[in-house]
Amino acid sequence: PTKQTKFKGIKTYISYRVTPSHTGHPVYRRYKHFDWLYNRLLHKFTVISVPHLPEKQATGRFEEDFIEKRKRRLVLWMNHMTSHPVLSQYEGFEHFLMCTDDKQWKLGKRRAEKDEMVGAHFMLTLQIPSEHQDLR
Repeated sequence: PTKQTKFKGIKTYISYRVTPSHTGHPVYRRYKHFDWLYNRLLHKFTVISVPHLPEKQATGRFEEDFIEKRKRRLVLWMNHMTSHPVLSQYEGFEHFLMCTDDKQWKLGKRRAEKDEMVGAHFMLTLQIPSEHQDLR
Protein backbone atom coordinates (compact mmCIF):
# COMPACT_ATOMS: atom_id res chain seq x y z
CA PRO A 1 0.00 0.00 0.00
CA THR A 2 1.13 3.50 -0.85
CA LYS A 3 -0.09 6.85 0.43
CA GLN A 4 -0.87 9.11 -2.53
CA THR A 5 -2.35 12.54 -3.12
CA LYS A 6 -4.27 14.35 -5.82
CA PHE A 7 -5.51 17.89 -6.37
CA LYS A 8 -2.06 19.21 -5.34
CA GLY A 9 -2.11 17.41 -2.01
CA ILE A 10 -5.64 18.35 -0.96
CA LYS A 11 -6.91 14.77 -1.23
CA THR A 12 -4.91 11.93 0.35
CA TYR A 13 -5.65 8.23 -0.09
CA ILE A 14 -4.08 4.79 0.12
CA SER A 15 -3.46 2.90 -3.11
CA TYR A 16 -3.14 -0.90 -3.13
CA ARG A 17 -1.12 -2.74 -5.75
CA VAL A 18 -3.04 -5.63 -7.33
CA THR A 19 -0.99 -7.95 -9.55
CA PRO A 20 -2.98 -10.64 -11.39
CA SER A 21 -0.93 -13.83 -11.67
CA HIS A 22 -2.04 -14.39 -15.28
CA THR A 23 -0.56 -11.07 -16.47
CA GLY A 24 2.05 -10.09 -13.91
CA HIS A 25 1.17 -6.43 -14.63
CA PRO A 26 0.21 -4.47 -11.50
CA VAL A 27 -2.73 -2.11 -11.28
CA TYR A 28 -3.28 0.31 -8.41
CA ARG A 29 -6.65 0.50 -6.72
CA ARG A 30 -8.08 2.59 -3.92
CA TYR A 31 -10.48 1.15 -1.37
CA LYS A 32 -13.31 2.95 -3.19
CA HIS A 33 -12.48 0.88 -6.31
CA PHE A 34 -12.79 -2.35 -4.32
CA ASP A 35 -16.06 -1.00 -2.90
CA TRP A 36 -17.29 -0.23 -6.43
CA LEU A 37 -16.47 -3.78 -7.55
CA TYR A 38 -18.15 -5.26 -4.49
CA ASN A 39 -21.35 -3.29 -5.16
CA ARG A 40 -21.32 -4.25 -8.85
CA LEU A 41 -21.02 -7.93 -7.86
CA LEU A 42 -23.89 -7.60 -5.38
CA HIS A 43 -26.06 -5.88 -7.99
CA LYS A 44 -25.32 -8.29 -10.83
CA PHE A 45 -25.20 -11.58 -8.93
CA THR A 46 -28.07 -11.33 -6.45
CA VAL A 47 -28.36 -15.12 -6.27
CA ILE A 48 -24.69 -15.61 -5.31
CA SER A 49 -23.31 -14.94 -1.84
CA VAL A 50 -20.58 -12.33 -2.30
CA PRO A 51 -18.27 -12.05 0.74
CA HIS A 52 -18.15 -8.69 2.48
CA LEU A 53 -15.24 -6.34 1.99
CA PRO A 54 -13.20 -5.27 5.00
CA GLU A 55 -15.00 -2.40 6.68
CA LYS A 56 -14.55 1.20 5.68
CA GLN A 57 -12.98 3.42 8.33
CA ALA A 58 -13.04 7.21 8.40
CA THR A 59 -10.65 7.82 11.31
CA GLY A 60 -7.20 6.29 11.60
CA ARG A 61 -7.25 5.16 8.00
CA PHE A 62 -3.64 6.26 7.46
CA GLU A 63 -2.28 4.39 10.48
CA GLU A 64 0.17 1.65 9.53
CA ASP A 65 -1.57 -1.09 11.54
CA PHE A 66 -4.93 -0.33 9.96
CA ILE A 67 -3.45 -0.25 6.45
CA GLU A 68 -1.68 -3.60 6.91
CA LYS A 69 -4.78 -5.22 8.40
CA ARG A 70 -6.93 -3.95 5.53
CA LYS A 71 -4.35 -5.11 2.98
CA ARG A 72 -4.40 -8.66 4.41
CA ARG A 73 -8.20 -8.71 4.33
CA LEU A 74 -8.33 -7.36 0.78
CA VAL A 75 -5.88 -10.08 -0.31
CA LEU A 76 -8.12 -12.74 1.24
CA TRP A 77 -11.17 -11.19 -0.43
CA MET A 78 -9.45 -11.05 -3.83
CA ASN A 79 -8.26 -14.65 -3.50
CA HIS A 80 -11.84 -15.71 -2.83
CA MET A 81 -13.10 -13.72 -5.83
CA THR A 82 -10.46 -15.07 -8.22
CA SER A 83 -11.23 -18.66 -7.23
CA HIS A 84 -15.00 -18.30 -7.69
CA PRO A 85 -16.11 -19.94 -10.98
CA VAL A 86 -18.74 -17.29 -11.79
CA LEU A 87 -17.59 -14.07 -10.12
CA SER A 88 -14.06 -14.38 -11.49
CA GLN A 89 -15.45 -14.47 -15.06
CA TYR A 90 -17.44 -11.24 -14.70
CA GLU A 91 -16.36 -8.59 -17.20
CA GLY A 92 -16.31 -5.93 -14.47
CA PHE A 93 -13.95 -8.06 -12.42
CA GLU A 94 -11.59 -8.48 -15.39
CA HIS A 95 -11.75 -4.72 -15.90
CA PHE A 96 -10.85 -4.17 -12.23
CA LEU A 97 -7.83 -6.48 -12.57
CA MET A 98 -6.53 -5.36 -15.95
CA CYS A 99 -7.30 -1.71 -16.68
CA THR A 100 -4.35 0.65 -16.24
CA ASP A 101 -5.62 3.68 -18.18
CA ASP A 102 -7.73 6.26 -16.29
CA LYS A 103 -9.93 7.06 -19.29
CA GLN A 104 -10.55 3.37 -20.04
CA TRP A 105 -11.20 2.75 -16.33
CA LYS A 106 -14.04 5.28 -16.34
CA LEU A 107 -15.50 3.91 -19.58
CA GLY A 108 -15.41 0.35 -18.23
CA LYS A 109 -17.08 1.44 -15.00
CA ARG A 110 -19.89 3.11 -16.93
CA ARG A 111 -20.33 0.02 -19.11
CA ALA A 112 -20.57 -2.21 -16.02
CA GLU A 113 -23.05 0.16 -14.38
CA LYS A 114 -25.30 0.05 -17.46
CA ASP A 115 -25.27 -3.77 -17.60
CA GLU A 116 -28.87 -4.99 -17.82
CA MET A 117 -28.08 -8.67 -17.25
CA VAL A 118 -28.37 -8.42 -13.48
CA GLY A 119 -30.04 -10.48 -10.78
CA ALA A 120 -31.48 -13.72 -12.10
CA HIS A 121 -31.07 -12.37 -15.67
CA PHE A 122 -27.35 -13.07 -15.52
CA MET A 123 -28.25 -16.77 -15.80
CA LEU A 124 -29.09 -16.05 -19.46
CA THR A 125 -25.42 -15.27 -20.06
CA LEU A 126 -24.15 -18.64 -18.81
CA GLN A 127 -23.04 -21.12 -21.44
CA ILE A 128 -23.67 -24.84 -21.15
CA PRO A 129 -21.06 -27.15 -22.70
CA SER A 130 -22.32 -28.73 -25.92
CA GLU A 131 -21.01 -32.16 -24.94
CA HIS A 132 -21.74 -34.23 -21.87
CA GLN A 133 -18.78 -34.16 -19.50
CA ASP A 134 -17.93 -37.38 -17.68
CA LEU A 135 -16.04 -37.29 -14.41
CA ARG A 136 -13.52 -40.01 -13.77
